[in-house]
Amino acid sequence: MEKLIIEGGRPLEGRIRVSGSKNAALPILMASLAVDGPVTYTNVPNLRDINTTLRLLELLGCATTFENGVVTVTPGTLVPEAPYELVKTMRASVLCLGPLLARLCEARVSLPGGCAIGSRPVDLHIKALEKMGATFDLDAGYIYGKCDGLHGAHIQFDFPTVGGTENLLMAAALAEGETVLINAAREPEVVDLANFLIACGAKISGHGTSIITIEGVKRLSGCEYRIMPDRIEAGTYLCAAAITDGEIFLEDCPVFELEAVIAKLREMGVYIEEREGGVLARRNGGGIHGVDVVTLPFPGFPTDMQAQLMALMCLAKGSGMIKETIFENRFMHVQELKRMGASITLDGRSAMVRGVAGLIGAPVMASDLRASASLVLAGLAAEGTTEVQRIYHLDRGYENIEQKLEAVGARIRREQE
Repeated sequence: MEKLIIEGGRPLEGRIRVSGSKNAALPILMASLAVDGPVTYTNVPNLRDINTTLRLLELLGCATTFENGVVTVTPGTLVPEAPYELVKTMRASVLCLGPLLARLCEARVSLPGGCAIGSRPVDLHIKALEKMGATFDLDAGYIYGKCDGLHGAHIQFDFPTVGGTENLLMAAALAEGETVLINAAREPEVVDLANFLIACGAKISGHGTSIITIEGVKRLSGCEYRIMPDRIEAGTYLCAAAITDGEIFLEDCPVFELEAVIAKLREMGVYIEEREGGVLARRNGGGIHGVDVVTLPFPGFPTDMQAQLMALMCLAKGSGMIKETIFENRFMHVQELKRMGASITLDGRSAMVRGVAGLIGAPVMASDLRASASLVLAGLAAEGTTEVQRIYHLDRGYENIEQKLEAVGARIRREQE
């Protein structure tokens, strides 16, 4: 197992290129199962979850290659089973359920794993697919679904589920008739998936709103498609500029998709300027200030940026309240930040963060992907040495993070524990 060693206290200055989006790439790669010809994807980040997805696609009958950010997927004879050995490490694996049912009329998919940040049930996926004609059994930890062919349906989600919307988009693209998704997720990654399916021949409208209409087609053909930039990685590096009192230019920064994050950072006192080719970020002269934050589905403040903003607020003037409404266990980084000198009080799903004069380096342990990022940010600003343990979480979502940070002046290295 590996860890990151960070010698903090250095302002970060320079340029960082934002990688392709993990959360967009995973469902789009899974959508290869719905396509009957070769697909070429560009701007794909080299991450653990991406490589796990490619191994899963190969087990399901696709040939894949991955080199220099370019992935090719060539469908072969598909098989309907996604095994526990791969699915247990990555919750996004359940996204093969919809396209397998659409193509093969059957699927046997292990119940998923992933970060331990709370309950993310797949029952919304299953209930929606049942309305389209599928039936399901739970057998020894596997979801077994079958159908005589999917048909269109009007589906109203109880709440906007990103994974559920993505699974249904892929299934409905090949279903017979019209499907309408009501209370659908509006996240940019959902829009990117819809745009990919449209490029392959799907008939989809309303993506980016809460009502999406899909008219099923007989087949989807291959294409070449560029994955959108990663808004969460970009937001993390905006926080890195602010927490170290540095100045970073982010190339290929997705500004529209980051509007809620940028607005909150500006409220805290971070100077952010959109320029040709990217975004410049640095502190304003008056320092940073505590703010109140509530995580919400897009276009609200993303839950995936809550931990990073909390790290920044630890060094702000005054105090601020962070309320987490998406996942119930997403404050596991709080105790680790407190080990570094942060002043945070938890009350259920709310955290009161009181700014302190400085953080002190310490050994800390990552509990999930975004918690890992918050501890790296804290280590970059802390006095002394910080050891971030269990960084395999970090490798699931950040491409070459230590190389990117080192290039803008961070003293950071990877070691075996």
